[in-house]
Amino acid sequence: MTRSPFYVRPAANGTFNTLLDDFFAPFPSIRSERSVQPGRPAVPVNIRENESAYQLEVVAPGFVKEDFTLRLEEKLLTINAEKKSEESAKTEKTLRREYNFSSFKRSFTLDESIDASGITAQYVNGVLALNLPKRAEVKPSVKQIEIK
Repeated sequence: MTRSPFYVRPAANGTFNTLLDDFFAPFPSIRSERSVQPGRPAVPVNIRENESAYQLEVVAPGFVKEDFTLRLEEKLLTINAEKKSEESAKTEKTLRREYNFSSFKRSFTLDESIDASGITAQYVNGVLALNLPKRAEVKPSVKQIEIK
């Protein structure tokens, strides 16, 4: 029997992690852009839709609500979090430190169907929940014209 080495082909235009984002790109409303530090995974986000709004849930444990900055510039919603670490006098030696999540940034492109003035946010138990209300569809009024 002959052994064949297994080679992994790199993705042509991206990674497997962006496969779902690429698949849902043609659909309107919310598109995501990720910006994280090299070697760190992106912060997971769940997006749900109901009749009146979109719910965006960002899993970010270890932060407090003061660490977050939410900005909306035209159609770009940016969620930025930066952990402000404070150095204190240490009396014990750290042998291994694996959880040191200090910052992340996620951006979402919104379309015209979202009412930007009604966006609300709440941070509870490590999850930042944003409510993005849909804009009420304005149906053109039908006017009956009387013939004289």
